[in-house]
Amino acid sequence: MNLTRRVFIRGAAAAAALLALPRALLAWPEKAFEAKSQDDTLNALFGTTETTESSAVVLSAPDIAENGAVVPVSVSSTLENVESISIIVEQNPSPLAASFDLGPNAVADVSTRLKMGKTSNVMAVVKADGKLHTASKEVKVTIGGCGG
Repeated sequence: MNLTRRVFIRGAAAAAALLALPRALLAWPEKAFEAKSQDDTLNALFGTTETTESSAVVLSAPDIAENGAVVPVSVSSTLENVESISIIVEQNPSPLAASFDLGPNAVADVSTRLKMGKTSNVMAVVKADGKLHTASKEVKVTIGGCGG
């Protein structure tokens, strides 16, 4: 009888987890991740392509990435009321590399590792008070670390 109760409880927990899953998937910006250009990505995420270059957005990435499969990138901002931080790699087949929605008291500082197929501009987009602020940097990707 105890074994049956355990199986039932595990099954009920799994079912509850599956029921919660669709809500999480609905928040995923699918069209933005499927976009094929930087402008299409910006339109899918924010409904506009109008951005302003800002010194309050700090993008940290290597000048040369010897391995395009793991390019470390960090974005931080001193802007108030930051709502989201997104990272776009212009020359990737799917330019949106990462998108972070931040809560009202979150610190605007994110880090991740990106996959880059070739040398490209990397753009950080910070949405704060309904406006888009950016910083960008070219990252050169070498093949096998030979500087090519």
